[in-house]
Amino acid sequence: MGGVKVLLRNPKREVDVPGPVAVVALLDQLGYRREGVLVIVDGTLVTGDATIAEGSTVEVRPVVSGGAG
Repeated sequence: MGGVKVLLRNPKREVDVPGPVAVVALLDQLGYRREGVLVIVDGTLVTGDATIAEGSTVEVRPVVSGGAG
């Protein structure tokens, strides 16, 4: 039932995936490179080896690098 709610940006959308799911598997399924995004689960930044529990809300944000250029 529940699954994992994933909030994506660019374009902004929401998808549901079956859980539990590993962060790396989720990103692979969505077509993201681990190095290019931050994964936030229920408000907490997680590492690539984390497993996301069913019923969680995940936000995938692109890593923004900047600086004076």
